[in-house]
Amino acid sequence: MKYYIVIPSHNEEKFISLTLESLVQQTVLPSKVVVVNDNSTDRTEEIVKAFAEKHPWISLVNKTSEAIHLPGSKVIQAFHKGLETIDENYDIIVKADADLIFPANYFETILNHFKSDDTIGMAGGFAYIEKNGDWILENLTDKDHIRGAFKAYRKACFKQIGGLRPAMGWDTVDELLCKFYNWKVVTDERLIVKHLKPTGANYNKASRYKQGEAFYTLGYGFFITGIASLKLAMRKGKPLLFLDYIKGFWKAKSERKPLLVTEEQAKFIRKYRWKKMKEKLF
Repeated sequence: MKYYIVIPSHNEEKFISLTLESLVQQTVLPSKVVVVNDNSTDRTEEIVKAFAEKHPWISLVNKTSEAIHLPGSKVIQAFHKGLETIDENYDIIVKADADLIFPANYFETILNHFKSDDTIGMAGGFAYIEKNGDWILENLTDKDHIRGAFKAYRKACFKQIGGLRPAMGWDTVDELLCKFYNWKVVTDERLIVKHLKPTGANYNKASRYKQGEAFYTLGYGFFITGIASLKLAMRKGKPLLFLDYIKGFWKAKSERKPLLVTEEQAKFIRKYRWKKMKEKLF
């Protein structure tokens, strides 16, 4: 199976070489890696070019956008820019961040999952962060969820869900739509990906409200949003974030923000979320 990787990047000179080196060391190499340099003001472009000279399957695409970081929209717009440059001769498409170190067998294992079952639409490992000299699980989500930092999609699944939405919540709606279209989502606890920059390191106050907006645009409704907001705030160790998330939800609702899904899909998502919650309680 052939897999392509698209890596959005902005001022990643500290980490991008580590990410690319870990890809060079894969037991099964990617057919293409496209790094999208999104308005970097550091040495990101220079570093990627140096790798591209040695490895012709690595390429650089430059993109100019606003410097402000808004989770979801900026990174997926950069991903789309990279997607425009590749052909359709892939079996698996991967969206990856520029601050990761993949284990050498990561993509060989991912491909084996896809080969084992034609109904698997997405697959991924787990993100670990360094704390006090140890690498520990970045425990922000349930273990059946693939982190947005490294998403691998079967082409047919990627096409059916309509690709990735340039909005916060993109890395949740993709999996929910997989479920809607009866694709399986597989996570592998053996695959430990080192996440060099903790999630949300660049988020500002407006970004916090965006999380509540994301819950609204996923079609959650208020009660599911309340539960999801409390759970996420507690996992981050910042209970007061709950209030920001709720404010973001009501702001999006009052402004009648468009949903990322259809009404039919939103109904399925709410039913699925309630089902998962009941399973954990009982």
